[in-house]
Amino acid sequence: MTRLSIRQTTPEDYGSVTRILQHAYTNLLVSAYEPDLLSAALQSMARANPALLASGAYFIAEWEGRTPVACGGWSRQRPGTNSVEDGVGHLRHFATHGDWAGHGIGGEVYAECEAQAAAAGVGVFECYATLNAERFYQSVGFETVGPFTVRLGKSVDFPCVKMRREIP
Repeated sequence: MTRLSIRQTTPEDYGSVTRILQHAYTNLLVSAYEPDLLSAALQSMARANPALLASGAYFIAEWEGRTPVACGGWSRQRPGTNSVEDGVGHLRHFATHGDWAGHGIGGEVYAECEAQAAAAGVGVFECYATLNAERFYQSVGFETVGPFTVRLGKSVDFPCVKMRREIP
């Protein structure tokens, strides 16, 4: 019996997902971003997105069915817009709690997303990776497209890496 379970989120997971995002982003992004930029960005980034939680395409990984350790999902809508491109999905709000990083849990959450998206007719995933997450996405088959800037809120330009993967 596995001690890790992955399930779709519900709106009731808001607190658990927010805690994962806050811990992961606060601790793991510090090596890649200047403190002032990170502090401003975390105000937008480190909160669960209620629409994603209720979408049926967002997942939480729990250790022994009770300890939330990672989260992530996908959507057809490009982040920050309502635009949809046929056959393209977008990874959203991936994070692993810092105490659990490096154990393959993020890859398992990704596999859930890929299987669900492929079954829904998605043939390509795109994502805007944080600077230090590029290696993770490469490890699950993504290719780097190039630098990209995400606008957070009204005034924070957050450097990222645009990545793409064809789903087999």
